[in-house]
Amino acid sequence: MPRLEVIDSRSPNLARMNNYLLGGKDHYSADRVACERLVQIASEAPGVAQAAHRFLLRVTSHLAREHRVRQYVVFGAGLPTPVGVHQVARRNQVGVFTVYVDHDPLALVHGRALWEDRRTLIMRATQAESRSLLRSAAVHEVIDFASPVAVFLVSGLHLLPENAHPAEVLQQTAGVLAPGSFIAASHLVSEDAEVRREADALLREAAGGRWGRVRARADVEAFFDGLHLVAPGLVDVHQWRPGSDRAAGGGSLRWAEHGAVAVVR
Repeated sequence: MPRLEVIDSRSPNLARMNNYLLGGKDHYSADRVACERLVQIASEAPGVAQAAHRFLLRVTSHLAREHRVRQYVVFGAGLPTPVGVHQVARRNQVGVFTVYVDHDPLALVHGRALWEDRRTLIMRATQAESRSLLRSAAVHEVIDFASPVAVFLVSGLHLLPENAHPAEVLQQTAGVLAPGSFIAASHLVSEDAEVRREADALLREAAGGRWGRVRARADVEAFFDGLHLVAPGLVDVHQWRPGSDRAAGGGSLRWAEHGAVAVVR
């Protein structure tokens, strides 16, 4: 019988903090207090979190509608939101298969209860384990890697410490995908060293130590070297093909999230 994990409601948790910033209800007092501390450091945090989520959904819609992608692997899926990747993709394509991946026990429990079905699988892993998970037998039962797949590491790169080599994670992920596949990834950025220092201390605590760091834009740009980015390239996530989606504002030099979509050739 699998070991049951105790949910610690007394300490902040990244998945629950993000749920709070997105306007959800699956959070505790410790998460709300931590979010208030984050907002004191970077007042843009709620808007940036919402913009990153909408970026995820816009990319999904674009890939399903314009490129007919029917297979999705979502790392750092977090707690279920009112609308998920699989639902957006299914609005635009038939025969959609989705794998959601997270390391947080509460996200896994809620995901399996609300989203898992015969075409949607919930798996446990971290972003750093992307390559091994994409090669796992369980994922191959759902995803055909001989056909195009979209892999998402949205709001995921800043979780990777230097010794996890974020650039290598992106390159290795691309290496297991068929031509015509896509990788979408984004990263928290700040040009203010003091904001980065204070935010990293808070978020490292909430992540239970599984945290990389908020980086400067120039550092993030280097992660995408060698990848074939689709227009408009690496931008503030609210600027990535917004169309009529103006619901979430962008960030600033002090706090933003920058993202890009790369095509595998």
